[in-house]
Amino acid sequence: MTEEIEDRTKMLIAMKGHPGTGKSTLAQTLASLLKIPLIDKDDVKDCAAALAAASTAALVNDLSYDVVYRLASTQLRLGLSVIVDTPLSRRSHFCHLTDVASTAGVRLLIVECKPSDPAEWRRRLESRGADDRTNWHKPSTWREIEMLLESYGGCTEFDVGDVPRLVVDTTAPVSFDEIVSTVIDFIVSNGGSFIAPSAAAER
Repeated sequence: MTEEIEDRTKMLIAMKGHPGTGKSTLAQTLASLLKIPLIDKDDVKDCAAALAAASTAALVNDLSYDVVYRLASTQLRLGLSVIVDTPLSRRSHFCHLTDVASTAGVRLLIVECKPSDPAEWRRRLESRGADDRTNWHKPSTWREIEMLLESYGGCTEFDVGDVPRLVVDTTAPVSFDEIVSTVIDFIVSNGGSFIAPSAAAER
């Protein structure tokens, strides 16, 4: 699992999950291992901090998604696979990603991080919040997460149809390497073709 991997098949890999579920850590590891671009909505939103005072939170959020879609489209058009790291909390966001993948002629895969242990999820979230106050727009307390989930009203649990989706329990009693290996196996089993460079050199 720790070997570098070469990408030979183009894909749009979309992360999904609430704040603090470990999706960004997983996305960063996959991007580094697979050597493909990572587009993180938080990076875009961090740069929009100056707009927050003059605009509604919803407007800044929608703008951040639009920038992510545009950047992903560019990478795919250049023949690169790409990982998109967003909560993917609403069906409209999912539909937009399916359009991006369809236009580029690539396959869309979803990797959803869904912790089964709320106590561990809470511990990680609040530990992160105590250590990092730079992400002004991200929940840093469990109460903020509860309020966020209440505002969603269940809309995050939408049907993705025939789009392949892997649900990962990021609080399961397994190593992080095992989780990463499971995700890579999922990508490969759905048409991804990732091989270690050393193996490619032997051919």
